[in-house]
Amino acid sequence: MVLSKTASESDVSIHSTFASRYVRASLPRFQMPENSIPKEAAYQIINDELMLDGNPRLNLASFVTTWMEPECDKLIMAAINKNYVDMDEYPVTTELQNRCVNMIAHLFNAPLGDSETAVGVGTVGSSEAIMLAGLAFKRKWQNKRKAEGKPYDKPNIVTGANVQVCWEKFARYFEVELKEVKLRDGYYVMDPQKAVEMVDENTICVAAILGSTLNGEFEDVKLLNDLLTEKNKQTGWDTPIHVDAASGGFIAPFLYPELEWDFRLPLVKSINVSGHKYGLVYAGIGWVIWRNKEDLPEELIFHINYLGADQPTFTLNFSKGSSQVIAQYYQLIRLGYEGYRNIMENCRENMIILKEGLEKTGRFNIVSKDNGVPLVAFSLKDNSSHNEFEVSETLRRFGWIVPAYTMPPDAQHVTVLRVVIREDFSRTLAERLVIDIEKVLHELDTLPARVKAKIAAAADEDTNGNVAAETLAHKKSDVERQREITTFWRKYVSDKKKTNGVC
Repeated sequence: MVLSKTASESDVSIHSTFASRYVRASLPRFQMPENSIPKEAAYQIINDELMLDGNPRLNLASFVTTWMEPECDKLIMAAINKNYVDMDEYPVTTELQNRCVNMIAHLFNAPLGDSETAVGVGTVGSSEAIMLAGLAFKRKWQNKRKAEGKPYDKPNIVTGANVQVCWEKFARYFEVELKEVKLRDGYYVMDPQKAVEMVDENTICVAAILGSTLNGEFEDVKLLNDLLTEKNKQTGWDTPIHVDAASGGFIAPFLYPELEWDFRLPLVKSINVSGHKYGLVYAGIGWVIWRNKEDLPEELIFHINYLGADQPTFTLNFSKGSSQVIAQYYQLIRLGYEGYRNIMENCRENMIILKEGLEKTGRFNIVSKDNGVPLVAFSLKDNSSHNEFEVSETLRRFGWIVPAYTMPPDAQHVTVLRVVIREDFSRTLAERLVIDIEKVLHELDTLPARVKAKIAAAADEDTNGNVAAETLAHKKSDVERQREITTFWRKYVSDKKKTNGVC
């Protein structure tokens, strides 16, 4: 005879996750809960909240990679528990980082002999890379000033006003004055002539941007090098150049191999690049490469031995994961020069498709250039009815994340939208985005918040001697106008319910 028993109420194994008590009550948000909960419930609670995040593939604001091959995903997960800083324990990972540094240095035409090893390091991103490069410039400048018996307490760095915020962070955190070349209408990158004019004896370096965040344009590093070389000859200074190639460093060598922006120019002493942008790796990896050993002061490098053998380290942080370093090496050997070139060419072609689609609407001015980072920056030709921020906000209803922003001084009167074309942004998605933008514009054209402005605009054009619509609008009371807007919205929402069914 088989004995059986009825499951008790405490036997949680028979309950559905969503019927369990763990998801039927709110968990503390800002304090650790007193009791444990099953792993299945913890997973489900967090997973459900994360569903409210945007889709990374549709985040067109970001330059950061959102897709990698499944084989690389496996390598990333296999190395997720490796602490990169423990070089003695994980010597192969360290070797892979060194290989990446040398591959990237050769890609940037570093002057290396056959047996020479490149000088560089993997970082958490270009922000850390820029901090390290800036510290090297500051220390070299200070050492030289000390040796000459001159003041060394007021270093400055010259950049364009279009630099990423990490440059402002470097200046503030490490007490360096940031001298910015202002932009102007129609010219949204640093003017090399004005930049060189701002250089003085306290300038530790001039920072050029290969791929502006604002419109993707490459700054003219060659002209900057030539102008600065001439000024150095006249003054006796030796002001160097750093190239912030966060976005363009993995684009220019493949799309514009003849463009001189890298170590082919004598004054370029260091370059940073984001592996997690067009290096095609998930977020969390950047690189900084120095021209030669003399450009990285030895005093900035620390040596530790409490993890095993002697280990040199030059980073702002200490512990970090190994996965992104391994992923970068995977991409470099998996794709090779041919693969990177094909991907960048495809990104550029999809950029052209999107740009042409937007131009055909007749509603936008294109602010970005065809040559540079594959992105499309565009602004409304007429923003009297609605502006770029409203277009950006309304596009979110379709799942698209397209940023709108104003340009830095002295072009802050210009507002643009920007779409970054990444590897996983296909031609089909580009065409779909244009369709959705047209839908957004059509909807915004009918929004009640702009009714008054349209009436006023129509009144200005009234030349037939009729009573101006604007005059009638002013005669109406605030209550009447509010009623009109409310009625419009009710009809608008009602019509949308009739046409937009949910499957």
